[in-house]
Amino acid sequence: MKSIANKVVYITGGTKGIGRGIAKALLENNCNVAISGRNLEEAQKTARELGNELNIIGLQSDVRNYQDEENAVNTIVKTFGQLDVVIANAGVGIFASVEDLTLEEWQTMIDTNLTGVFHTLKASITQLKLNKGYFISIASLAGINFFASGSGYNASKFGVVGFTQAAMLDLRNADIKVTTILPGSVTSNFNNHIPSAEHVWKIQPEDMGELVVDILKMNPNVLPSKIEIRPLKTGK
Repeated sequence: MKSIANKVVYITGGTKGIGRGIAKALLENNCNVAISGRNLEEAQKTARELGNELNIIGLQSDVRNYQDEENAVNTIVKTFGQLDVVIANAGVGIFASVEDLTLEEWQTMIDTNLTGVFHTLKASITQLKLNKGYFISIASLAGINFFASGSGYNASKFGVVGFTQAAMLDLRNADIKVTTILPGSVTSNFNNHIPSAEHVWKIQPEDMGELVVDILKMNPNVLPSKIEIRPLKTGK
């Protein structure tokens, strides 16, 4: 497996859950990491908890705003000199019957979960081309399996899968790798959940970090374009 030491990685939604777990794993493999969130103080606090000012920075960015993502990329390049890997992880989930789902709730999910991924890739594509980089989107098994009260979330995650897979075909000949990861149940703060001992059966954020590290270390000629990951067993 190849070394990923000194790679510069940007993770959106990196302050909690999956994003934080991925950042921790990458730092343990000697990467330089930038994490972003909508709240600057929270992003900077998480960065201090995970590493030091030499290997991780916390940034403010609302992925719904393209200019925020462009500013984040520019800051990363100014700080670390390059950008090699981008992980589009920011997301929200609001679950209700289509009859009860509000216009604002629908728009929030589409703008964050789908348009946000486009903004992140669009803002970083020049750097990824320059460095033969890697783009990873964190989708969901909800992007291939629909369920009741999931109309908005399903629509956004089905969109992420379709967008990222098409982008993979667009960019592979430019030596940019693109992978979509579709996790099942993950122990995280997603949707305001509080992780507890009852959730030990779920995928852990550290598992997602290990998976991302393994993907980045694969043979350069291999492209795992879409990966489903789920708990071995379901909760009781």
